Parts: sequence; C-alpha cells; structure tokens
Amino acid sequence: MPQHHQPSTLAALGRTWVEAWNARDLERVLTLYAEDTVMTSDRIPAMGFDASGTVRGKDALRAYWGKALALLPELHFTLIDLFVSPDSVVVFYENERGKKICEYLRVNAAGLILQGSANHLAQ
Repeated sequence: MPQHHQPSTLAALGRTWVEAWNARDLERVLTLYAEDTVMTSDRIPAMGFDASGTVRGKDALRAYWGKALALLPELHFTLIDLFVSPDSVVVFYENERGKKICEYLRVNAAGLILQGSANHLAQ
C-alpha cells in the first residue's frame, strides 16, 4: 500500500535536504534517512564503493558520503525545483560545478527516506 504524504511536507523535506548538505552536516542529512535506506548513484562505484552503484543501510551511506564530502570542500547545492508524488520528492538542483542533478527521494510511512537515486544528465 503506497504511503500518501502531503505535497507541502515532501517539499519541506526536499528543502531541508538541500540545507543540510549546504551546512556540510552529514549527520543532519542522515537523520532524514531510514536505517534500511538504499542509495543508488553512478558516483558510488567511482568512489570505490559497491560496483553495482548501490549502497544499503545508513552506515554504508555514512561511509560513502563521508568520503565524498572530504573530497568536495566547495560542495554547494542551489535548489531549482521540487517535484512531488504521494510518496516521493524529486529535488532538482545545481551543484557547485554547475551540473544539474535530480535526486529522487522515496519516503516511508514515517516520512524518512527509504530510497534515493542521484540522476545525472545523460551525455
């Protein structure tokens, strides 16, 4: 049964997600995620983590993002738009290098992020 969350709640989650990243506060970012979260990105194998491009669980996510943050001292996300469905928010943003990215964030009944996917522009 899909969870139904208010669009305003999901939009607020998206804004909080951007603010937490811009504060470079990894623990604040991770509070938005469920313990059994799954994250997929083409950057995961590039950073020496799972070759499938997916990390599972909050501890694995902390290790991956901790390494990534250390390599990106200038990290900054500029929010462009937020798109919502009954159980997800897509955060459309530009990073500090001028790259536009869509982050798909699916939430559970408690409103915590259960699944995240970083979607980069096709080349």
